[in-house]
Amino acid sequence: MAKWGQGDPRWIVEEREDGTNVNNWHWTERDATSWSKGKLRELLVGITVENEAGHCEVSELKQVEGEASCSSRKGKLIFFYEWNIKLGWKGTLTESGVKHKGLIEIPNLSEENEVDDTEVNVSKKKGDGDILKDLMKTAGTAKVREALGDYLKALKTEFTTGMILPTKALSTQELTVKRKPSENTLQAHASSPVALGVRIPTVALHMTELFDTTVEQLYGIFTVKDLVQKFSKAPAVLEAEKGGKFQMFDGNITGEYLELLKNSKIVMKWRCRNWPEEHYATVALNFVPTLGQTELQLDCKGVPVCKEENMKFCWQKQHFEEIKGLLRLPTLNG
Repeated sequence: MAKWGQGDPRWIVEEREDGTNVNNWHWTERDATSWSKGKLRELLVGITVENEAGHCEVSELKQVEGEASCSSRKGKLIFFYEWNIKLGWKGTLTESGVKHKGLIEIPNLSEENEVDDTEVNVSKKKGDGDILKDLMKTAGTAKVREALGDYLKALKTEFTTGMILPTKALSTQELTVKRKPSENTLQAHASSPVALGVRIPTVALHMTELFDTTVEQLYGIFTVKDLVQKFSKAPAVLEAEKGGKFQMFDGNITGEYLELLKNSKIVMKWRCRNWPEEHYATVALNFVPTLGQTELQLDCKGVPVCKEENMKFCWQKQHFEEIKGLLRLPTLNG
């Protein structure tokens, strides 16, 4: 069993403030379902094949049912995916210009089968044009399998970026390698910080909410410590000035104020405790006065893909709804 304070590399939490997945030892899981649906659409729709008889194109993603996920344990990635996919295709005969439509069905894309062995069924609506169906069954099927292979490559590289975090030992090795080449290289870069880390796939969020209050009062709820503690129901630390730090929800949210335009706009570096270490999103809050209300416009860039839904929940439930509850209190201005 890993023991505290005895140098066990599996659990060096005292060297990290949050102790999150130290040295990649603990089990973590990332849901790849939503990302996969978008990636499959991107790779499959638009596939084209042609010969002297005609031209065919995958025109739409009619159905994509299933799920995908990636888990990390002891520095190893484990993938699970199972998909039932239906595509629509259309084709045009060169000689007559007659158009035909059909389906491509992939009933079981999963880790149990190699991509080259994945079943791909091509069908066409009744009528002439079987030559187009044959084109899709040969060249079209080959291109569809190629796209499925590209999806799996992306799942195992693009999507998983950031799941295996650099360990302390790896960081030391990288530093050693970068400092070895020559004394001149060392002197040239002695004052430059060495960038260590990984690229994390991110998304942007935009949310708006109406509040029955003035811009002055709503702005204050985000910049006055007492008001922040009231709506968050937890201790907070705030330095509401450019470059000032903040901690909210008992330290689970931390960051820095990048810009404050009184009663108009707040821009922050913002992160949750369970995000990859040293990764911050940029959150911009715009306070727009409307008739008897204030519209809060939230724009957030740099949210880790795997934390998108958590981020939406955090703002909708833990910020917006709690602030509305606070505004209903008769003692708010007391």
